Amino acid sequence: MKKYALNEITFMQFIFLIHGIQVGTGIMSLPKDLAEKSGTDGWMSLIIGWFINIIASYVMIQIFKRFPNDTLYDLLNRLFGKWLSLFISIPVTLYFICAVWLILIRAMLYIKAWFLPQTPDYIVVFLFTIPTFMLARNGLRIMGRYCELVFYLTAWMPFILLLVLGDSHWIHLLPLFKEGMMPVVKGLESTIYSIAGLEITMIVYPFLKNKQSAMLGIVIANSITILAYIYVTIICFAFFSPDEITGYNQPLLSLLKVIEFRFLERFDMIFLAIYLFIVSTSWIPYMFFAAFSVSQLMRKQDHTPYVAVLLVLIIAIVFVIHPSWNQADMWSKRVSIYNIGITFVLPLLLWVYIQFYVRVHKGELH
Repeated sequence: MKKYALNEITFMQFIFLIHGIQVGTGIMSLPKDLAEKSGTDGWMSLIIGWFINIIASYVMIQIFKRFPNDTLYDLLNRLFGKWLSLFISIPVTLYFICAVWLILIRAMLYIKAWFLPQTPDYIVVFLFTIPTFMLARNGLRIMGRYCELVFYLTAWMPFILLLVLGDSHWIHLLPLFKEGMMPVVKGLESTIYSIAGLEITMIVYPFLKNKQSAMLGIVIANSITILAYIYVTIICFAFFSPDEITGYNQPLLSLLKVIEFRFLERFDMIFLAIYLFIVSTSWIPYMFFAAFSVSQLMRKQDHTPYVAVLLVLIIAIVFVIHPSWNQADMWSKRVSIYNIGITFVLPLLLWVYIQFYVRVHKGELH
């Protein structure tokens, strides 16, 4: 009997789970970050980032095809034993916790800046934790259904940006490769952080019903994410001048301010309120993975108590330190480095270790 059969997810849920985690608050500031490092060639960094993600996902799939019923924690126990595996399991768990923390903090800062400037930050976070607990405690299948539902309900939102094309100047994008390839490569740092989320494959894989389609699902999920980022980035580059765009902290929200209807002036606030559902498909699954990871470390089957503990801890920390935008940006840079280690370095090292082990022992791992 499969260990995780009761929480199996479908192919579509797998796709939208990965895509939902990848699309968060980063899309608001990504055009500015890319413009600062790569100019208007920054959208090309997204294509290279997509290619790197596909290679990393291929390595992950090759690892877990050998052990289709193991999560990352099960595999580490198999390879290194109960105690030695903790040296890798603990940093991975801390990464998921940091990811939840960072996304919740940035979402809270957006809400305070645009909707509730007088509301204490810990109250806003507390309001976030109510639906988070209700969903995260119910397991991965519920996460997948929620991410799929939110995608269908918000699929219309990108088309709103087409309303500004009449005031856009496509000449801003030319010429291509203004300063060569190096600026495009520099933009990879912002790109890799913005499309983070691929690392959950190492946890989700055993939950997937049709594991033969895992690679296809990852390619589709990453492609949807990259197309969304390229779409938003190119429109922002075309609407704002190359020098002007770097003056906006959130170019996408500044762009939405221009859109008005006769019956609705502040459409940007409506858009952000709805977009909060999309951001929730990032922090809520990350909360599940954080609690699931803690339960694996504690050798417990039920992750629900750890969801509650982590949420209470987050509220308490916000109450004490009152995070700011500068702190959030500083944490983002650190977590992005952390993400590179978990997403790219760890799978590569595991793949090399498995290949070496099989050759030395002339047999398969059991």
